[in-house]
Amino acid sequence: MLCPLVCLLMLASGPAATDALLLDDFTDAQQRSALGTRWQGFTDGVMGGRSEIEAGYADSETGRHLYMRGPVRLENNGGFIQVRLPLTPDRGLFDASAWDGIALVVRGRPGPYYLHLRTAGTPRVWQYFSAPVAVTADWQRVVVPFSAFRGQYLTAPLDRDRLRSIGVVAYGKAFEADLELARIELVRIDP
Repeated sequence: MLCPLVCLLMLASGPAATDALLLDDFTDAQQRSALGTRWQGFTDGVMGGRSEIEAGYADSETGRHLYMRGPVRLENNGGFIQVRLPLTPDRGLFDASAWDGIALVVRGRPGPYYLHLRTAGTPRVWQYFSAPVAVTADWQRVVVPFSAFRGQYLTAPLDRDRLRSIGVVAYGKAFEADLELARIELVRIDP
């Protein structure tokens, strides 16, 4: 039942963001986010999988961006690559309760991409909150409301005032992932 989740995704033509908190626009020469943290790349290799990732920074016609690409493979219980941003420099908790969702400016090869949130309530590596992100070949602004996130191997609801990290993930299908991210921010959404 992916459609209801995807239908919750709103493009710029949907409700407007009234306020935003920049997480990263990839302009820092030291490759730090606006929060002072750095993006980290991970694969399913931590569990024996064979997916591969290439992640870094590049320039395009619209400015600097983060890229993530590589083959997502399903062998050996694999199936993901991701870039993840810790929300505090000290691995502490981040309070996002004043915000309604996450906005991204993104483009890439279409495929199954997701945002993953980790919180104080996701101590195991297989626990996270997930929401799909529609990606097209053209730059677009996509807003993912917090209400679109579903717990994986969790029964508790998303606790926005106890976030640890945000991940952008290519997941669940064998494909050649290729995603570029130009901006990511927390947003308020007008009703």
